[in-house]
Amino acid sequence: MTAALLSPVRAATVATAVLVGALAVRQAHAADAITTDRPDFVESSDVVGRGRVQIETGVGFERNEADGLKTRTRSTPTLLRLGFRDDMEFRIETDGLLRTRVQDLSTGAAQTERGSADTSIGIKWRTQEGDDARGAPGMAWLAHVDLDTGSAAFRGQGLRPSLRFVAEWDLPHDLSIGVMPGVVADKADDGSRFAAGMFAVTLGQGWSPAWHGFVEIAAQQLASRAHGGNVVSFDFGATYLVNDALQLDLSASRGLTRDTPDFQWGVGVSFRF
Repeated sequence: MTAALLSPVRAATVATAVLVGALAVRQAHAADAITTDRPDFVESSDVVGRGRVQIETGVGFERNEADGLKTRTRSTPTLLRLGFRDDMEFRIETDGLLRTRVQDLSTGAAQTERGSADTSIGIKWRTQEGDDARGAPGMAWLAHVDLDTGSAAFRGQGLRPSLRFVAEWDLPHDLSIGVMPGVVADKADDGSRFAAGMFAVTLGQGWSPAWHGFVEIAAQQLASRAHGGNVVSFDFGATYLVNDALQLDLSASRGLTRDTPDFQWGVGVSFRF
């Protein structure tokens, strides 16, 4: 056999080996469906797994009227999850591109700001897998740091670390419940530090193998009025599993306190590879 003929044969052999390997990995990964952290506020206790990459993104809309101002905001929340261990993942998160329009209801004057949001980096560590037989919840810790990387109009103050804990229980009749307490060390506009709490409870219901709904009470911020007040909302929504690696979602949120936006809604897509 000549060298000229050997090269194509060798190339075909390598290509076949790569294809078989890719199919084997895909088949192994397809055994479990994608689990996402959106669209509810309570994070999942699951991680994506070693060697996997998962992107969760969407478009969000927010409206609020308070103190004589009408505010409309559009965002593109995005979460990148990189699995580097079977029980741990690296995370990069942002509200993405932002557009805010604020109108003075007394004068009609309006101002529009466009730019990018801050970026958060962090780690999720799954400490326990859920066990239906024992009634044991899935549990995980999330440690994040918000970085002041956004546009001037939307940039926070310095580094703001946070720590959250998640516990999830699978219940009979395709029900599930999750809780997530947490704390964040934030910074006020004057540079002073303050601590804010968070706490959320979500109830999920599987309607079919593909459809899943949820309702939730989310205290995204528990702080004094001087530091933004209590931001508490009632959230609800649904997800649709297109296949084991692709999910669509729709969600909405109603503010329950004066410091919470009146109404928010969004659509999203999540995919894994």
